[in-house]
Order: sequence, then C-alpha cells, then structure tokens
Amino acid sequence: MRALGWTFVILVAAAFIGGGFYAKWRYDKFVGQLAQCRGQLDEHTAKLADAAAERDREKNARSETEKAVADTQANLTTTKAELEELRKSRAEAEERLAAFNAMTAKLQKMIDTGKLKVMIRKNRMIVKMPAEVLFASGKADLSPEGQATMAEVGAVLRQFIDRRFMVAGHTDNVPLGESKYSGNWELSTARAVTVTEFLIKNGLRPTNLIAAGYGEFDPVAANATPQGRQENRRIELVLQPNLDELPKLIDKNKGAVAAPASTNTPAVAR
Repeated sequence: MRALGWTFVILVAAAFIGGGFYAKWRYDKFVGQLAQCRGQLDEHTAKLADAAAERDREKNARSETEKAVADTQANLTTTKAELEELRKSRAEAEERLAAFNAMTAKLQKMIDTGKLKVMIRKNRMIVKMPAEVLFASGKADLSPEGQATMAEVGAVLRQFIDRRFMVAGHTDNVPLGESKYSGNWELSTARAVTVTEFLIKNGLRPTNLIAAGYGEFDPVAANATPQGRQENRRIELVLQPNLDELPKLIDKNKGAVAAPASTNTPAVAR
C-alpha cells in the first residue's frame, strides 16, 4: 500500500514535470511564432513605407511633368505672341521704309541740288534744310530763296495727308549779337513757327504740324569748327510716327499707357 502511494506521487510528479516541459515548449513555440509574425509585420510595414515613398516620387514626378508641360505651353504661347509682334514690327518697318522711299523720290530733285537732305536719325525720318538756305543770319523771316524752297517741300508734304510732321528749329552755340530775340532757343522757335505758318498757307493741315525750337541743344556736329556750326544751324521736318507704330508701354500699377521719356525737351508751339 505504501509502495502504491509512492508510485502515485512519482506519477504525479512526472506528469507535473512533463506538463511543465510541454508548457515551456508551447510557450517557446508561441514566442517563435510571435517573433515570426512581428518580422512579417515589419516586412510588410517596410514594404508599405517603400510603396508610399514610391507613390510620393511618382506624384512629384507627375507634378513636375505637369509643370513642365504648362511651362512649355506658356513658352509656346509667348513665342507665338513674340513672333506675331515681330511680324507686325516688320510690316510697320516696311511701311515706314516705303514712306521714306516715296518721300525721298519726290524730293530727289531738291536733294540733288543740295537744298535739303533726307535721312534717318534716332529712328525718325528727317528732311533737313540748312538755315542759310531759308533765313538771313539771326533772322526768322524766310528769304525769297527760302520761300521757294519751302513751297517745293510743301507741295510734296501735301501728298502725305495722313502723316504728321514736326518742324524743328536748331542753332549752333554762338550767342546772338544784336537781335530782337533773347537767345538761340527763342530764335530757333521763331524760325520753326515761321516755316510752320508758311506750310499751312501752302495747303498743309494745321493739325498735321508741330513747331518746336531746340536751340543749340540737339547738335548733329561739333560746334568747335565753322563747318560743324553750319551743320547745326538747320530746320528739320521730322516725320511723326502714327500711334499704332509706337509700342504701348503699360503702367502695371495704374493700367495707363505711359509715353516714352524724351532726352531733349524743345520749346513747342502748336
């Protein structure tokens, strides 16, 4: 009986020890499975992060592509506008050249005799006449020769009914002697007004003419020599550009059209 008791105790102890080993084996197996699951989870998390990063890269690439396409379209639109502007500018330049050639041809006889010159200066067409051909020294009244010259010129200018001209008086820098004029600026303005009024009497429209006096302040030659001073004493008929020939300078702040600044400020009479 006593041996049976010990046998039972031994069996219980063996069962208990075996159960412990079995529990530990199950625990270790569970821990291993848990670690494997965590590894798989980490792997999936890493793949998910990679996928998110790849998605962001694709999104950025798509954004950059869309921006490049937009920039290309904008550049194409700008290029087309610039090309159209160049075509327009070329057409306007050809129109101005045609006007220059037409006027030169009509004035050729006077050009050949040395009464005047036709030129392009500062992007403007100019008919230049020496003051000596038109006026006596220090005077603003047209001489008989000057009247004949201006009558010929007026007959040509009348044919350009849609163009405006500025009559510009210029002098050298030598101070006036005894004269009713206070200085070269007043003399140049008086001469411009005289020529303007003479052209109006010969059929030009007053609305197509501007009289301006530059005095000595827009020389075409050095005043250090007699020849240079002679070149500076002149009357110029300046072909004024039409408004559609001028670039429109938009004041972005006010939305107004700004006139280009002038480097020379003549005395002007209308």
